[in-house]
Amino acid sequence: MTQSVVASGKVRSPQRVELTSQITAKVLRIPVREGQTVEAGQLLIQLDPAELNAVVAQSSATLAQSETRLAQMKQLLLPLALQSQRQAEANRLQARKHFERSRELVAKGFFSKTQLDDAQRNLDFTESQWQAAKLQALSNQAGGSDFSLAQVAVDQSRAGLELAQTRLAYATIAAPVSGTVLTRTVEPGDTAQPGKVLMTLSPAGDTELIAQIDEKNLRLLSLGQRALASADAYPGDRFPAEVNFISPTVDPLRGSVEIRLRVPEPPDYLRQEMTISIDIETARRTNAVIVAGETIRDAGSAKPWAFVVRDGR
Repeated sequence: MTQSVVASGKVRSPQRVELTSQITAKVLRIPVREGQTVEAGQLLIQLDPAELNAVVAQSSATLAQSETRLAQMKQLLLPLALQSQRQAEANRLQARKHFERSRELVAKGFFSKTQLDDAQRNLDFTESQWQAAKLQALSNQAGGSDFSLAQVAVDQSRAGLELAQTRLAYATIAAPVSGTVLTRTVEPGDTAQPGKVLMTLSPAGDTELIAQIDEKNLRLLSLGQRALASADAYPGDRFPAEVNFISPTVDPLRGSVEIRLRVPEPPDYLRQEMTISIDIETARRTNAVIVAGETIRDAGSAKPWAFVVRDGR
């Protein structure tokens, strides 16, 4: 003899994944249909990548240009600047020697004051040239202003390329997990926009049945209880399920408790939100004696009893 609680429920996957687009683009193709099983990483929606490819190409060219500029600074401009600094230093030393010699000759009366002024102007000029060459060499070295600007340009160009490549990757929407396509709300030719749900995916995993049980039957329920369920669309096909969750709270409006049952081997025809009839076995007695209810005395007491007929008495 068995005791059972009967309920009506729905088919529900443990969770749903809503797929949206990160960019605004035209939908090129959707190679999957509703109800189709997909694997993680499988292409679900392909957006038009034309504009994004152009941005990637432009960003690649900008990065190449920046890297060329930095390489020129390291391999060409810096050596030239150092050479110019050495030449300016030699010119400055030569001009100083000429000035000192001119000053001696003026003191001895061999040179005029005008010649000394010319030597001073030449010394001042070579001094300024040397200072400028030294600053340019420092600027072209690592840590210098020109070198730093060139390095920043490379870093910014590389970041721009990475961003463009990331946005290009957004044009390909793949399945994040294995599962089943529940809904698709776009078709080829539509425009996908950020935040708009394009497809809903039910991840692979244990199928669950969710039902509301009258709170009066709560005392009869426990985890692990077995049940037989059938879809209203296939009433003659019953499949096993097992209680794996009993809500700790009662719905005050309906006076019911939510329970969930795991379906270890779900039939192929089960679909999300299908209506299911559930028969939960709450007690079983073997070798039980069945008697008419009216023969029981003190049925509401802790020790109900009944008359037994033996030998006709």
